[in-house]
Amino acid sequence: MSRRVVITGIGLISPLGNTPEKLWDALSSGTSGVRTLESIPGAVFSTKYGAEARDFTGSIEDFGPLDKAMSRTIKKNLKVMCREMQIGIAAAQLALVDSKLPLGSVNLDRVGCVYGSDYMLTTPEEFTGAIKNCLDEQGTFHFEDWGEKGLSAVEPLWLLKYLPNLPASHIAIFNDLRGPNNSLTMREASSNLAIAEAYCTIARGHADAILAGATGTKVHPARTIHVVTQEEVAVHDGDPAHLSRPFDRHRAGAVLGEGAAAIMLEEVEYAQTRGAQILGEIVGFGSSAVSDVRGIGQYMTAFRNVLNQALAHSRLKPDQVGHINAHGLSARRCDAEEAQAIAEVFDGRRPGVPVVAAKSYFGNLGAASGLIELVGSLLAQKHNRLFRTLNFETPDPECPVNVVARDDVSPGDTFIKLSITPQGQASAVAVRRFA
Repeated sequence: MSRRVVITGIGLISPLGNTPEKLWDALSSGTSGVRTLESIPGAVFSTKYGAEARDFTGSIEDFGPLDKAMSRTIKKNLKVMCREMQIGIAAAQLALVDSKLPLGSVNLDRVGCVYGSDYMLTTPEEFTGAIKNCLDEQGTFHFEDWGEKGLSAVEPLWLLKYLPNLPASHIAIFNDLRGPNNSLTMREASSNLAIAEAYCTIARGHADAILAGATGTKVHPARTIHVVTQEEVAVHDGDPAHLSRPFDRHRAGAVLGEGAAAIMLEEVEYAQTRGAQILGEIVGFGSSAVSDVRGIGQYMTAFRNVLNQALAHSRLKPDQVGHINAHGLSARRCDAEEAQAIAEVFDGRRPGVPVVAAKSYFGNLGAASGLIELVGSLLAQKHNRLFRTLNFETPDPECPVNVVARDDVSPGDTFIKLSITPQGQASAVAVRRFA
């Protein structure tokens, strides 16, 4: 018999703050985290705006309350962590603290970690000195000198800063989590898929507790080049808080962001026996990758597939879903196809299922978006009201969904979180208020 899986802890690093309380304060007050970029030279890109996790400085205090031994261990390893890795590990440590799981008195062979991420890119500065060593007086680079003069100037451990399997590895090593461990690099689909894998592992009895998390960024001197040349990005001048406009007729592309989040998942009796707080229950999931022969994602089909899978797996009927926490990218085609998939699956429900889009507050955080958005819905259930979708002013006939644009809508007892990659890998998680 499948075991029930509940959420007992939350940790996050976000453009809206690094605690659930700060996140909810921003969501409930309609406060955007999109501002002028500071960590990268916005003037050289097509956009100068983004949502940076400004409260995260990389100091040890950002990792939450730690004993002296853990503090020393994390400090020692900071030099082999890029920012993306650091915020991911900080979110995990915060989730562990929030869950109050007593690591010193549980069987750590049955406590694991599943973490998602984007592909991690090195920064140009890692190679600046090495490249200079291979330049002649005229500034010409000589490839034949790289092995002797260039490579020797590269930091020997530089690669460890950018391996996407290391967030889960560091988290497990720091906390002696000896249970199932995995790393997923499925871009925006990673959050939901990490939760789904952790859920399945606990449900089939292979673990009692698993940290499920993800870290991601679109704000990076090399990654941002990829994003602005390959994806639809909002580039207009004006108030940056108005740039991200999911499902609005005048939406013009995604906004860049960064962040990380983690949740502690536990088998329900395991959690109840130790008196844990229970924030929600995972009841279903979906995964579907759909692209055409050219590799272009077919969003509507993928979204429809994961919605139907999540409903079937959770045994929920469409009229039992309190709200949809949409991918809501603010891109023209993606939003339209997501909305059309939701409308098709929930056809006949009047009024339509409420749809919220948290990216209207902080844009696309890459792999971490799904988890931070899911936390937003958990907080909405806790406070018994949905946050509104920012900047939704003009409905689009191509987006036939009931977008939440007020502050008085009930979140209901269940919600489904949707995510998708540009290549058409969609994922979904169904969450129920615990009872």
